[in-house]
Amino acid sequence: MSAPKKVVLAYSGGLDTSIILKWLQTEYGCEVVTFTADLGQGEELEPARAKAEMLGIKPENIYIEDIREEFVRDYVFPMFRGNAVYEGLYLLGTSIARPLISKRLVEIAHATGADAVAHGATGKGNDQVRFELSVAALDPDIKCIAPWREWDLNSRTSLLDFAEKNQIPIAKDKRGEAPFSVDANLLHTSSEGKVLEDPAENAPDYVYQRTNHPEDAPDQAEIIEITFEKGDAVAINGEAMSAATILTKLNEYGRVHGIGRLDFVENRFVGMKSRGIYETPGGTILLEAHRGIEQITLDSGAGHLKDSIMPRYAELIYNGFWFSPERDMIQALIDKSQEHVTGTVRLKLYKGSVRTIGRWSDYSLYSEAHVTFEDDAGAYDQKDAEGFITLNALRLRLLAARDRRLG
Repeated sequence: MSAPKKVVLAYSGGLDTSIILKWLQTEYGCEVVTFTADLGQGEELEPARAKAEMLGIKPENIYIEDIREEFVRDYVFPMFRGNAVYEGLYLLGTSIARPLISKRLVEIAHATGADAVAHGATGKGNDQVRFELSVAALDPDIKCIAPWREWDLNSRTSLLDFAEKNQIPIAKDKRGEAPFSVDANLLHTSSEGKVLEDPAENAPDYVYQRTNHPEDAPDQAEIIEITFEKGDAVAINGEAMSAATILTKLNEYGRVHGIGRLDFVENRFVGMKSRGIYETPGGTILLEAHRGIEQITLDSGAGHLKDSIMPRYAELIYNGFWFSPERDMIQALIDKSQEHVTGTVRLKLYKGSVRTIGRWSDYSLYSEAHVTFEDDAGAYDQKDAEGFITLNALRLRLLAARDRRLG
């Protein structure tokens, strides 16, 4: 790959991406533009600006953006319309943030005339794939630089030595081995590595940063209501809110009641298994509520079809194919199914659990007249079931008769 002239770096302001920034300058002699995204990770981002300036980045080349609303509205909510869960448990909190970061990297590259972008993902993880597949889909002419796959800084000691040599500030707690690594955004917190690497060992309590321990949650249950329009949450307890505000509010409910903890060993796209501790408090509540409103507004055929393609949809997101034609096609099917997913769900939050306890909608398909155990006033003729069963049993009878004859 020819040396880039200008690179847009996904920059957190932390030690690793600061080292990457300086490495890009020294290795390629190129101009660097930094992009720091506020995805609701809960950290002050302005220090990233000061650190970038200290490392020689021009003020006009420092981008710090609050993209929480776009993140929830255009990425999290569409994903939740599909009830996407990877390998039965993981709500894809890290996976869904990467396409948006990649999109902004490419847009900033176009705006600044950069011919390359760079990320801080390692060569062992999924994020390198997600970033680079997204960039390739959005602009195949932009180079994508992955320093962790190129440099020889292959230990914490060598990283710290490089930082000291280049006068990059090192926080005191970074001089030792970090107990675990954390990725956070408005949807979730992900913790991996170090003290969590042995899946047989219980994760220390201090790993959980976003939720109360369920045993310490309030002894009194809390009841809330979430209103949906076309599959997206639009109000909590009757109060209309923006997408990001809704998720922020649900995160607070989940924090208080210890909801959304997950200790999970997953299959990474690159082939290895990894153990992570995930906290998705608001997302766990949102998923339960969305399924609750779908129960009464989705036809069985549509609902079962959605459920059958969900694992494929979740896998596409996990593996980094958000901007693929197949994801677009599945999304169109999902969004079509949500045209009448409008109504309100009542939920009970209590000591780590969230349960639907009521749901109603003007588009409800639930007919009490048909399911009642009392007099249905002719709404349903039970004798009709006999022919239905006879026809469905026909092939089973033929199979049984053949097996008896041959056996």
